[in-house]
Amino acid sequence: MELISFETMDAATEQLLETGRKVGADSWQQRVKNQTPHCGFGEKGICCKFCSMGPCRITPKAPRGICGCDVHGIVGRNFLNFTAGGSATHSDHGRSICHTLYQAKKEGPYTVKDPDKLIRIAKEWGVETEGKDIYDLAHEVAELALLEYGKPFGVQRWLSRAPEHTQKLWHDAEVEPRAIDREVATALHMTHMGCSSLPEALVKQSMRCGLSDGWGGSMCGTEFSDVLFGTPKPVDTTANLGVMEKDMVNIVVHGHDPSLSEMIVFYAKDPEMAALAKANGAKGINICGVCCTSNEVAMRQGIPMAGNFLQQENVVLTGACEVIVVDVQCIFPALGPLSKCFHTKFVTTSEIARMPDSEFIHFSPENATENAKAIIRMACENYKNRKPELVNIPQLKSKATVGYSTEAIVKVLDGVTNSHVDVTGTTKPLLDCITSGVIRGAVAMVGCNNPKVRPDHGHVELMKKLIANDIIVIVSGCSAQAAARVGLMDKEAKQFCGEGLKRVCELADIPPILHMGSCVDISRMMVLASDLAKDSGLNISQLPLVGCAPEWMSEKAVSIGNYVVATGIDTFLGVDPQVGGSSEMTELLCGESGTKKWLEANYTVEKDIDKLGDAMIARIEEKRAALGI
Repeated sequence: MELISFETMDAATEQLLETGRKVGADSWQQRVKNQTPHCGFGEKGICCKFCSMGPCRITPKAPRGICGCDVHGIVGRNFLNFTAGGSATHSDHGRSICHTLYQAKKEGPYTVKDPDKLIRIAKEWGVETEGKDIYDLAHEVAELALLEYGKPFGVQRWLSRAPEHTQKLWHDAEVEPRAIDREVATALHMTHMGCSSLPEALVKQSMRCGLSDGWGGSMCGTEFSDVLFGTPKPVDTTANLGVMEKDMVNIVVHGHDPSLSEMIVFYAKDPEMAALAKANGAKGINICGVCCTSNEVAMRQGIPMAGNFLQQENVVLTGACEVIVVDVQCIFPALGPLSKCFHTKFVTTSEIARMPDSEFIHFSPENATENAKAIIRMACENYKNRKPELVNIPQLKSKATVGYSTEAIVKVLDGVTNSHVDVTGTTKPLLDCITSGVIRGAVAMVGCNNPKVRPDHGHVELMKKLIANDIIVIVSGCSAQAAARVGLMDKEAKQFCGEGLKRVCELADIPPILHMGSCVDISRMMVLASDLAKDSGLNISQLPLVGCAPEWMSEKAVSIGNYVVATGIDTFLGVDPQVGGSSEMTELLCGESGTKKWLEANYTVEKDIDKLGDAMIARIEEKRAALGI
């Protein structure tokens, strides 16, 4: 097989941009040019606008802000504030899923698809399950989960999943997350004028706020989405802009919350909706996705993935998108004016993500059926308004196998090694592959696209380098779609692996890049790392495992990076985290005296992608050498 090249994808994008120029649409490419060069103060984190005495900027002439805060305090406050935004966002997603679970009932539209997982979670939390109706149990567990957001005492329930060693590190460093909302509120209180300016305190709260996301809100989002919509299992799908269909009603779902997209997918199969599409001249209805909403429905329903974050404008530029319907997060406000240049309807559905030039349909679990059908009906009736001269769907499409939840990874790898004991349900097969050297280690690659770098290039080039060196790559979010778009999630991509990983892919019948889900599902990676540590008797920080976000962009990515580091996983970044203006913050995050000392992991920043890959491989080999394997 051949991977789809960047040159081919760039040529297709240029054709779409030419269409956009004809109808007067702008693009993120042009907006980047308009914003370049970026503010140097902001890039280094050395400007402060937490009160109206400023804004203050740190320079050699003005080494302190008006209040007297130095550069290290200013950079630290900015970093913590960024973390708080990301933690709040992911955790609010989790809260939404908990509310949806509370609304689940036998007659639908939301039902319990994985009762076994619900029962396991209930037992984990000490809830009596014997003889209970599954929906009564769902409502009881959902309420307990919602209380995690504001309980007055104690720490997060999910922390008990971590190895005892990790829990002790959190306790000793005083970074155990308490109520989810409390950590966000504490972070915002600390960054208020006249509060914390000590870098060590700001970094520790950044870790704790991040942990409240990864081991709190995001874990709620992941686990209860599985209960509601099914725990992902490997499923075949397709990816890239060629998944859009010329002769069908194309509905693009975009955002992060599967509560909306699952209903769109379900009701698009309704015979009434299919008949309406045909009545308006289409052959049927085609659902495809963008960003993490796409990951959610791809891994559970096999819905095609049109693209990731920086592809969202391109689906409209094809001229074949009847409706782009969004929920929350990573949505360009530019979609409103862009859609008006075509026949496309831009539909917003959440009060959290209201945007100009959109049609707002307030979606909730109570009105899910009514509003999902209304959106599909809108799309079907809009098909006849297409402008044929503007339709241009790039013929780019790759095969992909997605849906490797923690449970699915354990199951597929059970057959890789022969053992004299029953290893079903453990990570021992993966550990055997690693200790024998067949697989050198693993990289959890996550994160966004960022127009500061060539979109997806960092993800794809790193993946190719890592699998060629027998390092298996587990991915989520936009990183996952980068792999899928070029073909690296095709099982035939094993030909790009080293001999050891290639053999594992053949035996387990898996691609070398394992799709683990959306960005909240990075919590799955933390559970997998914890299971590997428990099954091996090692600490998480000793495992030949690292994290990587080569093109990170959002506040959520900072929150994620913090909880991955705080879990004991060294994390590598390809874009600066806006702390370069402070030597003290850089040392605490990237050196030996901060997170490395407290939590046994830290950040490495390297903008040269080839060197970033070398650094990850070196760290994995260093961990192997320390273990004598």
